[in-house]
Amino acid sequence: MTLVGSYVALSKPLVAAIPVFLLAWLRFGIGSLAMWRWLRRPPDEVPMTPRVKRLLFLESLLGNFLFSLCMLAGVSLTSALAAGVVLSALPAAVAVLSWLFLRERMSLRVALAVLCAALGIGLIGLGASGDHAQAASTPWQAWLGNGLVLAAVLCEAAYAVIGKSLSSVLSPKRISAIINLWGFALMTPLGIFAAWSFDFGTVPLGLWLLLVFYGLAASVWSVWLWMTGLRHVPASEGGVFTVMLPVAAAAVGVGVLGEPMTTLHLMAFGLALVGVLLATIPTRRG
Repeated sequence: MTLVGSYVALSKPLVAAIPVFLLAWLRFGIGSLAMWRWLRRPPDEVPMTPRVKRLLFLESLLGNFLFSLCMLAGVSLTSALAAGVVLSALPAAVAVLSWLFLRERMSLRVALAVLCAALGIGLIGLGASGDHAQAASTPWQAWLGNGLVLAAVLCEAAYAVIGKSLSSVLSPKRISAIINLWGFALMTPLGIFAAWSFDFGTVPLGLWLLLVFYGLAASVWSVWLWMTGLRHVPASEGGVFTVMLPVAAAAVGVGVLGEPMTTLHLMAFGLALVGVLLATIPTRRG
């Protein structure tokens, strides 16, 4: 989730230079080149059932295709800190979806952790309220950007819950490779359309290197780490760690993109870390 937050913030200079459809298509293409060996089924893995195949498609449609489009378009219209306001809903969204669809019990500690996460990033929202005018030329563009980020939140929450079901039957590497390939296939028509009239010579070398990092972080590293973790923790508990997405996005926005840091932001980071501790400190058993 820290990687996701980092590349969400760092995608701001990328979307300023490369069209959203082309950028998402290149991201999936980089991931496909990096993970082609992961597509092969291990000898000890059972064949996929029709239900597993449907879940893999939904995982890619929501967590890769739609999340990428909504997040990239939203970040282009708002600041990294303002996006953190909306992203604060992630832990609660994951916990609620886990309760609804996976029938996971939400413990008091996890509920308190979700509350700390929401309060912490809510403080970031108070500190980022002045960023809208800097990020968008008109107020409706800022509202549209935050609305797209909210849609990305719902896609990411569904991605976390579906990933829990998939992690019990497929290896993390195979899940990562398959859903990335689906994302590449879904994005190809839009990517080719955007590439047809784009002048690739206008993109400097530094942004191409940033694009490689974005593709590897978004399609390979973060997905593999997330799916591996979900094999060992409930989805609702893992959802608390989605708080690191807006925290990392805000931190990169301040440290790399030069957005202003306030005392409220520091307090928010402290609350977020308290939430993570509440969710992860081992419970004493009688």
